[in-house]
Amino acid sequence: MKKKVVITGMGVISPIGNSVDEFWESLLQGKSGADFITHFDASDFDTKFAAEIKNFDATNYLDRKEARRMDLFTQYAMAAASEAIADSELPLDKIDLERTGVLLGTGIGGMQVYHRETQNLLNHGPRKISPFFIPMMIPDIAPGHISIKYGFKGPNFTTVSACASSAHSLGTALRLIRYGDADIMIAGGTEGTITPICIGGFNSLRALSTRNDDPQKASRPFDVDRDGFVVGEGSGILVLETEEHALKRGAKIYAEIAGAGATGDAYHITAPSPDGNGAIRVMKQALNDADVTPGDVDYVNAHGTSTPHNDRTETTAIKAVFGDHAKKLSINSTKSMIGHLLGASGSLELIATVKSILENKIHPTINYQTPDPDCDLNYTPNNAIEKTVNVAISNSFGFGGHNGCIVVKRYQK
Repeated sequence: MKKKVVITGMGVISPIGNSVDEFWESLLQGKSGADFITHFDASDFDTKFAAEIKNFDATNYLDRKEARRMDLFTQYAMAAASEAIADSELPLDKIDLERTGVLLGTGIGGMQVYHRETQNLLNHGPRKISPFFIPMMIPDIAPGHISIKYGFKGPNFTTVSACASSAHSLGTALRLIRYGDADIMIAGGTEGTITPICIGGFNSLRALSTRNDDPQKASRPFDVDRDGFVVGEGSGILVLETEEHALKRGAKIYAEIAGAGATGDAYHITAPSPDGNGAIRVMKQALNDADVTPGDVDYVNAHGTSTPHNDRTETTAIKAVFGDHAKKLSINSTKSMIGHLLGASGSLELIATVKSILENKIHPTINYQTPDPDCDLNYTPNNAIEKTVNVAISNSFGFGGHNGCIVVKRYQK
């Protein structure tokens, strides 16, 4: 019998709020986190806006010297982990630290420090490269720092699968607990890639919206006038543990993380398979793993990138999996407000999904003005709704044809 795995803590650093509560309230209000880029001068770029973190001070979570030796993506992870661990009320002096692990997803890693040290190399020569460059840049350093801070000695690594990275981290953490390799996993994702090379690279791919006259309306998933995604940044961290462990320590339980799936498109490096085959299979796999039927699902937190191909393909896949029930589903895109957090997107979107179960509310997909005939489902346009949510799924798809899906259920003993 599969061990039941539950969620007992959550933490968020996002473009619309630096706590779970602020993040959730902003989602319900339909608040956009997109605005003109402040991290660098973007005046020469085709896209001049992104969904940046606001009012973030790393020294609220870290020693000043320690913070200087971390890239932003690690700082964000440390901050979100701090909230999640405090929220879970883990008794660090009593739990088995050797059976407590950390598994985070990130699409790229330390892009801020990579840009800075490349400039140092080009302008001043190799002797000016920081000795902290490599340990600040590598994608696996964020879970490393979390484990060092708290003494967690269980499984510790990073999943890197583009925009499916944090969905894969959560699915893998679920399996590690089920397999008996850990009792507790700190899992999720983090990203801090708003740099000249990132924005320029995505512009060269023609993947980003160029709606520079109105950044807050640029992310418009499933709308016929969508023209690309908006880069976001931040971190979402969840504490997962066995039901037995959580009940034994008297923890509050938010929801059950019931199933996960992972598939590959084997089609194209950036475009999804037009027939939605990979997305179809990953949703079916996750539902099967969770022992639920398509008809049991109330809500889908869509990948919903606001790109022409993804939104159409994801709609096709949802209809293929759910059949007639697809018309009864409430669907939304968190990315309409926080942008696309790349490797961190799935973790924040799962937190939004858990909050929907807890509060029986579904946040809107904002900027939905003109329906696309190819996207003909209920995307919760522009206003939050109240709806009982007992079972929900969260989709994440990434460049390279990587697909992840997580199923969460209302917790019942």
